[in-house]
Amino acid sequence: MLIRRMTASFGKLQGRTLELREGLNILEAPNETGKSTWCAFLLAMLYGVNSRERDRAGFIADKNRYAPWSGGAMSGRLDCRIGQDELTLVRTTRRQASPMGEFQAVYAGTGEPVPGLTGQTCGETLLGVSREVFERSAFIRQAGLPISQDAGLERRIASLITSGEEDTSYSEAADTLKKQLNRRRHNKTGQLPALEAELQETQQQLAQLEHLERQLTDARAQAEALSGQETALTAELEQIDRWERLQQRRALAEAGEDAARAEEQAAALRRRIDEDRIPENETIGRLRGAIVNLETVRRSVNKARAERDEAAKALLRAEAAVNESPFAGQTAEQARRDAQAPPSVHVSRWTELAVFLAGLALSCAVAILLLSRCSPLGMPWSLLPWGMFLLLLAVTEYVSHTVHRHALQQAQSAALLKRFGTSDQSEIAALADIYIKLLETRDAAQADANAKSATAEALYASLSSNEQGILLEIRRFAPSAFDISTADGLLRECAVRRRALAEAETAAAKARMRRDLLAQQTPDPPAAPGVSAPPERDRDAVSAELEAVRAALAAARSGADQLEGRLRAMGDPVVLRSSARTLTGQIETLEQEYSAIRLAMETLDSANTTLQNRFSPALGRRAAEIFRQLTEGRYGGVVLDRAFHLSAEPAGEGVYRNAALLSAGTTDQLYLAARLAICDLVLPPEAGVPIVLDDALANFDDSRCAAALRWLKAEGEHRQILLFTCHSREADFFAGDREVSIQRLTDTVEQV
Repeated sequence: MLIRRMTASFGKLQGRTLELREGLNILEAPNETGKSTWCAFLLAMLYGVNSRERDRAGFIADKNRYAPWSGGAMSGRLDCRIGQDELTLVRTTRRQASPMGEFQAVYAGTGEPVPGLTGQTCGETLLGVSREVFERSAFIRQAGLPISQDAGLERRIASLITSGEEDTSYSEAADTLKKQLNRRRHNKTGQLPALEAELQETQQQLAQLEHLERQLTDARAQAEALSGQETALTAELEQIDRWERLQQRRALAEAGEDAARAEEQAAALRRRIDEDRIPENETIGRLRGAIVNLETVRRSVNKARAERDEAAKALLRAEAAVNESPFAGQTAEQARRDAQAPPSVHVSRWTELAVFLAGLALSCAVAILLLSRCSPLGMPWSLLPWGMFLLLLAVTEYVSHTVHRHALQQAQSAALLKRFGTSDQSEIAALADIYIKLLETRDAAQADANAKSATAEALYASLSSNEQGILLEIRRFAPSAFDISTADGLLRECAVRRRALAEAETAAAKARMRRDLLAQQTPDPPAAPGVSAPPERDRDAVSAELEAVRAALAAARSGADQLEGRLRAMGDPVVLRSSARTLTGQIETLEQEYSAIRLAMETLDSANTTLQNRFSPALGRRAAEIFRQLTEGRYGGVVLDRAFHLSAEPAGEGVYRNAALLSAGTTDQLYLAARLAICDLVLPPEAGVPIVLDDALANFDDSRCAAALRWLKAEGEHRQILLFTCHSREADFFAGDREVSIQRLTDTVEQV
């Protein structure tokens, strides 16, 4: 068989196509790009998808694991060559419960169906082996390298070394014989233990018959004695009943008298309360609550008055602080304006006038002097003396004005110092700010005093109004209530009288209930005559003894009934003895069959050992040849036991080592060699079954990987080999070798 092309809608493969060639095909792809999915797809195309497989813990069925990620239907196409015929295999999904259940096989080019080729027989017809044999030989996964026993593989091996028929399997025959052996005896289960237990039970029943009959006689005698005791105790209990009925009628009469007295006392209290116009409990409670609330209001009045007094004191302190300020009597705006403007003071103008006259006289003298000096010289009337006169006059005016201004400033400073204690304008402004805050504090204190005074007056008015209202309402039934304390005392007396009436009415109701209850419990017929003395024992003692006797009697009768039932159930002793003889014969027959089956199993095991001894050497020799090439001569021999457990012999040591003692890589090489040897010996050579390897060389080192690749290339001359790998070293090893097909599988297949 030569696979040419595969097109898959399978798992993550969405319409992907893979082209293959003869010989060795290296299919390189990183992890999670679909290598294992392609392998599973090839297996599904050849042998179908098991629709009955179910998910379980740690396992996902193929129909769910490889459902297309796109949500579409699972389908695929395989183009291949079988002999000289080119075939096209197509699997599609019509029903979701049967993925890839629709199968079609046609000749390429003509479209004619291939006769006799169905979805169930496709793989076995084309490859010549069953799915189980193919998976355990030519379908090699990294995680599935070890060889496991399988009935199909055993039948195939048996056919190679015996008659050629594949309908015989040691495992199936051994399982069948073992089931028959276990059916007869398996530890404490099976037909023999069941018959032996039944025989033992029959013999025990025969031994128990006489013992049960004796027990039945004793139980009947005990029941008769207990029945007599029951009769005597019942009569004594009836006498106690008559005495108690007599006592009940006496108690009923006393209860009637007590009820009448209680009702009379309650009626008398009710009349006196009505006569005295005592209010109801609701009214009493409401008025007493109102009195309690008065105390609360009175405390509130006292508190409000205290707060009013404190507010008045605070107001007085605020007003005193305002009056002590140098701005007292002014508004905030006036104080702010007064602090910014200088004070108005009056300064005498006489000083300024004296200075001016002195300057004027001086100016005149200077002018006359100059005039007298100029005349003798014969100088004309000159402007110089007049200029000097005017200049001195101006200087005199300036000096007199400066003196006046200085006197004014001294007067203002004296006025400020006298009023504010300082002449610094910033300090005066600060005093004005303090005065404004004092005004605000006084105004707030005034408002607070007014509010608290109003609150105190309102609370006092409410207190007075409530007191008058309460007293007016109480004086309707207690005219002597003229103050709150007296009213409270009268209300207490009214509550006591109401409570006494309620207690009397409750006592009367209880007395009536007791009388009515006794009337219901007391029988109407008179007591039987002759009951004058009390019984010797009380009811509890007699009832307890009667119950014990009845329980014992019931147990005795039940025991007798059970014994009779057991005797009837055990049947006739003659029948039981006949059954025991029959069981003994059946046990002897099964013992003979058990011995014969054990002998057959020993014979079958011996025959299988012979077959294994004939097959294992050939398989071991072929596996040793391949293993020697894979390890480059490091190991020389390989042996397999009956369960396909492998051991390898290092070259030159002569001692076989179990596969579990080898390294992981060497173990994989050993199992691969065994699988390839099985392919050579088990797979039909005429079918040319392709070998599929899924990362089977992952644990090989570079040297042994190269040896394995050389062997696979040589084997590719006889059959098609598909090597899926996640490494690039395989492709690098065959770089430039046109006899080996190399593809890199990504989203798009790349030919190398």
